[in-house]
Parts: sequence; C-alpha cells; structure tokens
Amino acid sequence: MPQKKRLIIKLSGEALSGGRDKPIHPMRVKDIAEEIKAAYDTGRFEIAIIIGGGNIWRGKIASEMGMERSAADYMGMIATIVNALALQNALEMKGIETRTMTSLNIPQVAEAYIRRKAIANLEKDMIVIFGGGTGNPYFSTDTTSALRAAEIGAKTILMAKNGIDGVYDKDPKKHADAKKYDHLTHADILEYGLEVMDSTAAALCKDNDIEIVVFDMNVEGNIKRAALGENIGTHIK
Repeated sequence: MPQKKRLIIKLSGEALSGGRDKPIHPMRVKDIAEEIKAAYDTGRFEIAIIIGGGNIWRGKIASEMGMERSAADYMGMIATIVNALALQNALEMKGIETRTMTSLNIPQVAEAYIRRKAIANLEKDMIVIFGGGTGNPYFSTDTTSALRAAEIGAKTILMAKNGIDGVYDKDPKKHADAKKYDHLTHADILEYGLEVMDSTAAALCKDNDIEIVVFDMNVEGNIKRAALGENIGTHIK
C-alpha cells in the first residue's frame, strides 16, 4: 500500500464565523468538517490542521485598547484553541478520530504538543489540530503552519482562503485589473512582498522545501482538490 502524503491545512478563524454576532457558526464548522472529511476519506493523506483566531480576537482590537503586544498575542493563541476544539468536535461527530494538541499547557482540554506524539497520532490515522500557535508571542499562525510542517515532515501546506481563489499582484477586491498567479516560487513571495503569508513563514517554507497551495475554501470540494494536487488556486514551490 502506498505511503500516505502528510499535509497541513491552514484555515482562517473567520472561516468558522457567521458574521459579527456569531464568531463560531455551527453550520460553517460542520461544512468545513465535511470538506476535510472528503479529503480524509480518500485514504491518501495524513492531515494536520492549524486555525487562526481572528473570528474571536484580533490585533486591531488590542491596538485600540493600547494593550501590550505579548498579552494580546497570548489572547490570540487562546482563541485558536477555542476554534480547534470546535472543529475537533465537528470532525468527531463525523466519525473521524481527532486530537487537538496545544503549545500552551491546558491538559484538561487538549494534549500538549510533542512532536513525536503528533507524528504517532497522524500515523494512527487521526486528524491532528494544532492550537495555541507556536506558544510564543510575535509569531503568526502562518509561521506556526510552516514550523509544524517542517517539524512533522509535511511537504505541503494547503492555505484555505475565505473567498480568495489564489495569489494576486494586488487586492482583487479593490482592483478589477488584479492579475492572478497560477505558479510562483518561494523567492517570488519574498522578493515581491506578495501577501500570501508573513516573511518568517515564507522563509521557513523556502528553507525546508515546503509547497504552498493557496485556494478558495468556499468552493465545495476544493480542499479535496487541493490535496490531490489538482490545478486550482496558486501553487508555490
């Protein structure tokens, strides 16, 4: 039997949201779980997931409050854990054994992140959700995705965007003449400052030869298509 491909799916926190009054919308979470299940059910992948926390807590709010950066970042890390637990529950309701592992020590709700334990869970066909970012302030969940991919040996990060179908030379929502890229290199991202991920994450992916696929997760079946390597979105390698 061929070896399964190990990959990371990076989701924005806003993907779980139902608008301002519903930071976590139950139907959105169930829909995302169903999309992930479609990829999992192919039997070809070991799947790890990282979710942002922007639906619950954003740096802009902290800035307006005059909050110290480290404290604000720890609040953001806790928000990612809340999202991870919501998605874990939705996946388990679909019959998929799932583990949330966190870089912050909260043993009552999740396993502590230990690299070898995470790999063991993946090899047992569990979906693993990484919560709590890197466990350190000043690092984004993009950087967490690149770091965890390097640590567990995942050579692909699927960056599931909320309503954006790839990488453009400028914001397609503001500029009708924005050009979409089908293929890019890591060097392009760093050289041209394209807003795929922050520079620390991009450099980590470049140094560890990690492919990035940027695509619109709001199109039904796209997570599975991206995992299978179909020609959607923007491929960076």
